[in-house]
Amino acid sequence: MRVAEADILIIPGYKGSPENHWQSRWERKLSTAQRVAQAEWSKPVRDDWTDAVAEAVNGSRRPVVLVAHSLGVAAAVQAIPKFQRKVNGAFFVAPPDVASNAIRPKHLRTFGPYPRDPLPFPSLVVASRDDMFSSFDAAEDIAGAWGSLFIDAGQAGHINAESGHGPWPEGLLTFGKFMSHLPATTG
Repeated sequence: MRVAEADILIIPGYKGSPENHWQSRWERKLSTAQRVAQAEWSKPVRDDWTDAVAEAVNGSRRPVVLVAHSLGVAAAVQAIPKFQRKVNGAFFVAPPDVASNAIRPKHLRTFGPYPRDPLPFPSLVVASRDDMFSSFDAAEDIAGAWGSLFIDAGQAGHINAESGHGPWPEGLLTFGKFMSHLPATTG
């Protein structure tokens, strides 16, 4: 599937993705990308966030591909039961360990625990070995439970602008390759 054939839903995490974040850059660069907006970025409420993701998926006209970062991954996965149309694939980056007692702020735990069933669409999880919001082992474990392709990003922090991943060309190349293997069917 090509980008032009899909609705690319950009799902930022806690506090959103600023202008220099790779998600914001991709949103500007990819012609069919659109951001899933949240009413409250700094005080996330699970039902509000999952409803916003489901509304974007259900309102799409082309095949849907999710591009989620951090808490956006949790919102996307928790929204799956609300989807009324097929999602063709998901590109998940830096999923937080929302079941960990160590995660801060604590209200992020309301997005957990993650369901451990295989996801109903192809997915890819990119995780860092030194992400402050999740241990590498927790990210690898949940990716395995979901049946996701797992990519070790090495020592990459939270894979955001603060960790030096503003443009993130390697991520865009990986996303392009992932997209090329997805079927271009709607549901």
